[in-house]
Amino acid sequence: MTTLPNRPGTALLVIDVQTGVVAGNHDRDAVIANIARLVERARSERVPVIWVRHQNKDLVKGEDRWQIVAELDPRRGEPMIEKFYGDAFEDTDLEAVLAKLGVGRLVVTGAQSDACIRSTIHGGFTRGYDVTLVSDAHTTEDMTAWGAPPPGQVIAFTNMYWSYQTAPGRTGEAIKAAAVDFRSR
Repeated sequence: MTTLPNRPGTALLVIDVQTGVVAGNHDRDAVIANIARLVERARSERVPVIWVRHQNKDLVKGEDRWQIVAELDPRRGEPMIEKFYGDAFEDTDLEAVLAKLGVGRLVVTGAQSDACIRSTIHGGFTRGYDVTLVSDAHTTEDMTAWGAPPPGQVIAFTNMYWSYQTAPGRTGEAIKAAAVDFRSR
Protein backbone atom coordinates (compact mmCIF):
# COMPACT_ATOMS: atom_id res chain seq x y z
CA MET A 1 0.00 0.00 0.00
CA THR A 2 1.12 3.53 -0.71
CA THR A 3 2.41 5.63 2.15
CA LEU A 4 0.39 8.58 0.85
CA PRO A 5 -2.72 9.10 3.00
CA ASN A 6 -6.14 9.21 1.34
CA ARG A 7 -4.71 8.28 -2.07
CA PRO A 8 -6.40 4.97 -3.02
CA GLY A 9 -6.46 5.63 -6.77
CA THR A 10 -4.31 4.37 -9.63
CA ALA A 11 -3.10 6.28 -12.69
CA LEU A 12 -1.51 5.13 -15.94
CA LEU A 13 1.61 7.14 -16.82
CA VAL A 14 2.66 7.23 -20.49
CA ILE A 15 6.18 8.62 -20.49
CA ASP A 16 7.92 10.18 -23.50
CA VAL A 17 6.32 8.10 -26.26
CA GLN A 18 7.30 10.84 -28.67
CA THR A 19 8.19 10.52 -32.33
CA GLY A 20 11.81 11.56 -31.78
CA VAL A 21 12.26 9.44 -28.67
CA VAL A 22 10.99 6.04 -29.84
CA ALA A 23 12.03 6.10 -33.52
CA GLY A 24 14.01 2.91 -34.03
CA ASN A 25 13.62 1.71 -30.43
CA HIS A 26 13.61 -1.97 -29.46
CA ASP A 27 10.24 -3.64 -30.25
CA ARG A 28 8.79 -0.15 -30.85
CA ASP A 29 5.55 -1.24 -32.54
CA ALA A 30 4.73 -4.02 -30.04
CA VAL A 31 5.44 -1.73 -27.08
CA ILE A 32 3.26 1.06 -28.50
CA ALA A 33 0.46 -1.43 -29.21
CA ASN A 34 0.62 -2.61 -25.58
CA ILE A 35 0.52 0.98 -24.37
CA ALA A 36 -2.46 1.76 -26.63
CA ARG A 37 -4.39 -1.21 -25.22
CA LEU A 38 -3.58 -0.11 -21.65
CA VAL A 39 -4.72 3.44 -22.42
CA GLU A 40 -8.06 2.16 -23.73
CA ARG A 41 -8.51 -0.16 -20.73
CA ALA A 42 -7.69 2.65 -18.31
CA ARG A 43 -10.18 4.94 -20.00
CA SER A 44 -12.90 2.28 -19.98
CA GLU A 45 -12.29 1.72 -16.26
CA ARG A 46 -12.17 5.46 -15.56
CA VAL A 47 -8.55 5.32 -14.46
CA PRO A 48 -6.69 8.58 -15.15
CA VAL A 49 -4.26 8.52 -18.08
CA ILE A 50 -1.41 10.97 -17.57
CA TRP A 51 0.88 11.81 -20.48
CA VAL A 52 4.46 12.93 -20.00
CA ARG A 53 6.42 14.71 -22.72
CA HIS A 54 10.11 15.60 -22.63
CA GLN A 55 11.72 18.76 -23.98
CA ASN A 56 15.38 19.47 -24.67
CA LYS A 57 17.58 20.79 -27.49
CA ASP A 58 16.74 17.71 -29.61
CA LEU A 59 13.03 17.65 -28.68
CA VAL A 60 11.88 21.18 -29.35
CA LYS A 61 8.33 22.06 -28.36
CA GLY A 62 6.01 22.02 -31.36
CA GLU A 63 8.35 20.16 -33.71
CA ASP A 64 7.46 16.72 -35.13
CA ARG A 65 10.06 14.90 -32.97
CA TRP A 66 8.43 16.35 -29.83
CA GLN A 67 4.90 15.10 -30.65
CA ILE A 68 3.34 12.00 -29.10
CA VAL A 69 3.44 9.17 -31.69
CA ALA A 70 0.52 8.98 -34.11
CA GLU A 71 -0.58 5.57 -32.79
CA LEU A 72 -1.53 7.10 -29.44
CA ASP A 73 -4.17 9.74 -28.89
CA PRO A 74 -3.99 11.93 -25.80
CA ARG A 75 -7.47 13.28 -25.23
CA ARG A 76 -8.64 16.67 -24.15
CA GLY A 77 -8.83 16.71 -20.37
CA GLU A 78 -6.10 14.12 -19.85
CA PRO A 79 -3.16 15.74 -18.08
CA MET A 80 -0.03 16.42 -20.17
CA ILE A 81 3.06 16.87 -18.03
CA GLU A 82 5.87 18.78 -19.76
CA LYS A 83 9.29 17.91 -18.35
CA PHE A 84 12.94 18.85 -18.78
CA TYR A 85 14.53 16.18 -16.54
CA GLY A 86 14.51 12.37 -16.49
CA ASP A 87 12.28 12.06 -13.42
CA ALA A 88 8.79 13.22 -14.41
CA PHE A 89 8.33 14.58 -10.87
CA GLU A 90 11.28 17.00 -11.07
CA ASP A 91 10.21 20.61 -11.61
CA THR A 92 6.75 19.61 -12.93
CA ASP A 93 3.22 19.63 -11.60
CA LEU A 94 2.93 15.81 -11.70
CA GLU A 95 2.71 15.47 -7.90
CA ALA A 96 -0.03 18.12 -7.71
CA VAL A 97 -2.00 16.40 -10.51
CA LEU A 98 -1.72 13.02 -8.78
CA ALA A 99 -2.70 14.47 -5.40
CA LYS A 100 -5.77 16.14 -6.89
CA LEU A 101 -6.79 12.80 -8.44
CA GLY A 102 -6.18 10.88 -5.20
CA VAL A 103 -3.57 8.64 -6.82
CA GLY A 104 -1.20 6.54 -4.72
CA ARG A 105 -0.33 3.86 -7.29
CA LEU A 106 1.40 4.44 -10.62
CA VAL A 107 1.30 2.08 -13.60
CA VAL A 108 4.26 3.13 -15.73
CA THR A 109 4.85 2.73 -19.48
CA GLY A 110 6.96 4.50 -22.11
CA ALA A 111 10.58 5.32 -22.94
CA GLN A 112 13.56 5.22 -22.36
CA SER A 113 13.82 2.22 -20.04
CA ASP A 114 17.30 3.14 -18.81
CA ALA A 115 16.69 6.87 -18.48
CA CYS A 116 13.31 8.54 -17.94
CA ILE A 117 11.47 5.34 -17.05
CA ARG A 118 14.08 4.35 -14.47
CA SER A 119 14.24 7.89 -13.05
CA THR A 120 10.47 8.20 -12.76
CA ILE A 121 9.82 4.79 -11.19
CA HIS A 122 12.46 5.53 -8.57
CA GLY A 123 11.18 9.09 -8.14
CA GLY A 124 7.63 7.89 -7.56
CA PHE A 125 8.71 5.10 -5.23
CA THR A 126 10.81 7.37 -3.03
CA ARG A 127 7.92 9.84 -2.86
CA GLY A 128 5.66 7.15 -1.38
CA TYR A 129 3.87 5.69 -4.40
CA ASP A 130 3.34 2.04 -5.19
CA VAL A 131 4.87 1.65 -8.65
CA THR A 132 3.98 -0.97 -11.25
CA LEU A 133 6.31 -1.10 -14.23
CA VAL A 134 4.60 -2.68 -17.23
CA SER A 135 7.31 -5.07 -18.37
CA ASP A 136 6.25 -5.26 -22.03
CA ALA A 137 5.22 -1.62 -22.37
CA HIS A 138 8.54 0.21 -22.08
CA THR A 139 11.42 0.43 -24.51
CA THR A 140 14.81 1.95 -25.15
CA GLU A 141 17.24 2.68 -27.93
CA ASP A 142 20.42 0.82 -28.80
CA MET A 143 23.31 2.37 -26.84
CA THR A 144 25.80 -0.47 -27.37
CA ALA A 145 28.17 1.90 -29.19
CA TRP A 146 28.68 3.62 -25.81
CA GLY A 147 29.16 0.41 -23.82
CA ALA A 148 25.60 -0.35 -22.80
CA PRO A 149 24.15 -3.85 -23.11
CA PRO A 150 21.80 -4.48 -26.06
CA PRO A 151 18.36 -2.89 -25.54
CA GLY A 152 16.58 -6.21 -24.91
CA GLN A 153 18.96 -6.87 -22.03
CA VAL A 154 18.53 -3.35 -20.64
CA ILE A 155 14.75 -3.85 -20.62
CA ALA A 156 15.02 -7.34 -19.08
CA PHE A 157 17.36 -6.09 -16.36
CA THR A 158 15.08 -3.15 -15.54
CA ASN A 159 12.11 -5.53 -15.27
CA MET A 160 14.08 -7.98 -13.12
CA TYR A 161 15.37 -5.53 -10.57
CA TRP A 162 12.07 -3.63 -10.34
CA SER A 163 10.30 -6.91 -9.51
CA TYR A 164 12.17 -6.95 -6.20
CA GLN A 165 11.64 -3.37 -5.02
CA THR A 166 10.30 -3.07 -1.50
CA ALA A 167 10.24 -0.39 1.13
CA PRO A 168 8.17 0.22 4.24
CA GLY A 169 4.55 0.72 3.25
CA ARG A 170 4.95 0.52 -0.53
CA THR A 171 5.66 -1.92 -3.30
CA GLY A 172 7.26 -2.09 -6.70
CA GLU A 173 6.48 -4.70 -9.30
CA ALA A 174 7.04 -5.47 -12.97
CA ILE A 175 4.20 -7.26 -14.76
CA LYS A 176 3.03 -7.77 -18.33
CA ALA A 177 0.33 -5.52 -19.79
CA ALA A 178 -2.20 -8.37 -19.90
CA ALA A 179 -1.83 -8.86 -16.13
CA VAL A 180 -2.36 -5.21 -15.17
CA ASP A 181 -5.33 -4.81 -12.87
CA PHE A 182 -6.01 -1.11 -12.40
CA ARG A 183 -8.31 -1.77 -9.45
CA SER A 184 -6.18 -4.12 -7.34
CA ARG A 185 -3.55 -2.93 -4.87
